[in-house]
Amino acid sequence: MSNSKSLKIHNKSDKPDNIVIRDNNVIERCISIENSLPKFMKDYFIYLKGSVAVSTRLAYLVDIQFFCSYLVEMQELTSAKDINDISLEEFNKIKARDVNLFLGDYCTRYYKQTSKNTLIFENNNRALARKKSSISTLFKFMYRNEQLDNNITDGFNPIKLPKPQPDAIKRLEIDEVAKMLDSVENGDGLTEKEKVYWKKTKLRDKAILALFVTYGLRLNELRELNISSFNFSRGEFKIYRKRGKEVLMPINHTCELVVKDYIYNERPQSELLNDEYKDALFLSLQNKRLTSKSIRQLVKKYTSISMDTSRDNG
Repeated sequence: MSNSKSLKIHNKSDKPDNIVIRDNNVIERCISIENSLPKFMKDYFIYLKGSVAVSTRLAYLVDIQFFCSYLVEMQELTSAKDINDISLEEFNKIKARDVNLFLGDYCTRYYKQTSKNTLIFENNNRALARKKSSISTLFKFMYRNEQLDNNITDGFNPIKLPKPQPDAIKRLEIDEVAKMLDSVENGDGLTEKEKVYWKKTKLRDKAILALFVTYGLRLNELRELNISSFNFSRGEFKIYRKRGKEVLMPINHTCELVVKDYIYNERPQSELLNDEYKDALFLSLQNKRLTSKSIRQLVKKYTSISMDTSRDNG
């Protein structure tokens, strides 16, 4: 008999269950990483918990875990065999130069051995800048917390970032947007194999693209939409931004029509779905909440048709 317990949600907040479950999964990952890190970082973990979004907290912890693993692997700044055993005294001896070597030399290209292969990892400047930010917050906090003698972050080398580029959907011309929406309407430009699936999901795809084009929603924001997110009588719908901020958006007549068309004429009836997905708006053919990856592939497919390019470049 299995000893595993199922997760039950007693949700007294204004957030829908799927947002609560999503955040809980991230929090559990955070706790797991924190348990693997040195105990002297506990105050920093409490600081992160109260000052940043759970997704940012996880990103910082992943980067700090990676930095600590590097220290153990190099064995130049610590004698610990496990990252949990790195001492505060050893951490206090780390210089800005050591972090600059980690970011500028090790992180740009590093190797990991598996039982079968040697894996090569490369980081671009954006990824390096995020790692720098994560490590900086740790060292700044520990200095303010009187755990470190010096604030070494002023000596970290700058990392040049490219100018932010608008995402692909915003680079489309008006006629290309029209062509994309025509494609999802009538299947033009799709392969015969793609048309098999298109016939089953065209109303869903049309609703996704209409919301994406009209409001510029992020993939995760689209993914987390529920039927209950929409209040058609008041002409609005609710989304949750990256930091968990709740935002009410006005829904225009065109988007209202395509969303209703999908809900009433293509989406499986909620009573036929597992409890976890009864309220989920966009479903896969397996009747599960559509993943962010699937939505990205869907958008790339239709934008590639409108731009007359390959699926990978869409």
